[in-house]
Amino acid sequence: MGTFTGLWRWRHNPLRRTTDLVEAWIACAAVLLLVLGAPATGLWAGLRADDALQQAARAQQAERRPALARVVREAEPPEPTPHQPDAAGETRVRTAVVARWSAPDGLPRSGTVHTTHRDPRPGDAFRIWTDADGRPVTAPLRAGTARAHAVFAGLCAAGAVAVSTEASRRAVVRGLIRRRYAALDRAWARTGPDWGRTGTGS
Repeated sequence: MGTFTGLWRWRHNPLRRTTDLVEAWIACAAVLLLVLGAPATGLWAGLRADDALQQAARAQQAERRPALARVVREAEPPEPTPHQPDAAGETRVRTAVVARWSAPDGLPRSGTVHTTHRDPRPGDAFRIWTDADGRPVTAPLRAGTARAHAVFAGLCAAGAVAVSTEASRRAVVRGLIRRRYAALDRAWARTGPDWGRTGTGS
């Protein structure tokens, strides 16, 4: 509201400069973008992201199947490399084990998978997810998780519009201020040498 009040005040002010009016209109446009543009962009981006993520979630849920795996033995930890010296320590959150499970067609499968069991023992059962061929895959994306990601994407889009709008406004205002100072310098250059002399301006 203060922006619109300031814009109205500059309409017939005799001290108004062109840069003052431009700055007021820029502030008005920035307020409209922040109030209307940012939420609209965030809503649009969020809806688009939710649609895409929900489709991906449904596809993954249709393609992936849960399977009951049983531990055969704990897998050998990966040796650290010069580029990943702490890789072995990071994988301790999820323990690598050699396990057996059945594919969706009923055929037995085995391989190295990860489990959250801290101390896996042979015969321990845990759930994994497999594709149609019985290969281990990550768990399918849940609808709630997809919705949360979409909301975050919408908030990021709205924030990006707000930040870019304010940054653009500040950049334009800095340019207007430089123009004002340049105009003052030119005016002073014309009147400064005669400042204070009797009869100046008569």
